[in-house]
Amino acid sequence: MFLKDLVNYKSIETMKISEVLNCSFSAWYPQFKEYTIKSQIIPLPQEFVDYLLADQVVLPESSVALSAAHQDEDEDDNRYADNVVDWATEDIMTPVAEPPSFPEFESLLKIAIRRMGGKVFPKLNWSAPRDASWISFDRTLKCTCPSDVYLLLKSSDFISHDLTEPFKFCTDDENLKNETTVKYELVLRKWRELNPAYEFRCFVKGNTVIGISQRHTDMYYKFIPENRKEIEGDIQAFFYHIIKDNFPDKSYCFDVYRRCQGKLVLLDINPFGEVTDGLLYTWEELLTDKPSHTEEEGEVDEITDPLLRCVESETGVQSNPYGAYAVPKDFVDIAHGEDPTKLMQLLQLKVSQQTNHPDSSSDEEPESALGS
Repeated sequence: MFLKDLVNYKSIETMKISEVLNCSFSAWYPQFKEYTIKSQIIPLPQEFVDYLLADQVVLPESSVALSAAHQDEDEDDNRYADNVVDWATEDIMTPVAEPPSFPEFESLLKIAIRRMGGKVFPKLNWSAPRDASWISFDRTLKCTCPSDVYLLLKSSDFISHDLTEPFKFCTDDENLKNETTVKYELVLRKWRELNPAYEFRCFVKGNTVIGISQRHTDMYYKFIPENRKEIEGDIQAFFYHIIKDNFPDKSYCFDVYRRCQGKLVLLDINPFGEVTDGLLYTWEELLTDKPSHTEEEGEVDEITDPLLRCVESETGVQSNPYGAYAVPKDFVDIAHGEDPTKLMQLLQLKVSQQTNHPDSSSDEEPESALGS
């Protein structure tokens, strides 16, 4: 392919606002409800969106109210500590703003969590706060109460991207980007213990699956390359019978969970573009449609590049893609002396969450969770 053709081809395959909107959870969930995990959708009030975007680490008032009783007990323990120097000055410990309150939204949140069996996985229209898993006690996105949800959403750069730059990689006119209104929603998905080895990301272009990638590239699973053809066949069949004629666009990505041979669950649908992680594929080859086989004189030669890409050995394991988020930017600010207040606020939230969290002492270690 000549450079001129490559440029023209890329311009055809670039993302559009409509394609991003079609991948919003509430846009596709009703159509594929039977083939995915049970979920509840709660519209986000504008005041809650403003709260998530505010540069303050403060949980809503109702989320920290339960810790008052424990504070009273602490006062009794400290009654003999009059001569101890309190290094936490009033200027640092005092929150920069009054805790917000969302009683109606929180009531809906509690009802939804209860309906989902008491354990949920949160996300917004497109993204889940996977980059914030470092702040949870079991390092997963399992939530059992509103404060768990608040803390994960508030700590995530992925969530901020959904709220501020959902159309960043779209090629539509800038005025159209600014004028397009997004109805933001909180999605609570019923928690499931998923084996990360069974998750796959599939790339569709022109209503054809052009690539499949192991979803978690930081692990080597021997059975995947050994069962490559069976996995490819199951995914192709699932796409052809369930998704192909029921999704409005011809190019997109979808994640599936292959529980066993012939039994797949749809996890998510994402835009076909660089906003979605290409995993073991690069977007350069996906956009230019690098062939996985060659044709000569009407015959297809032996496939040189398999449709399913996976980690082939222990030496091929990649670094955890969320490792860079283990130390949040706020801590970087603190380390440079730019904002010491952030540290005190974050530690207060962490202690408050641990005090109120019903599963803080659990030894359960979930294998994986849902989302993109």
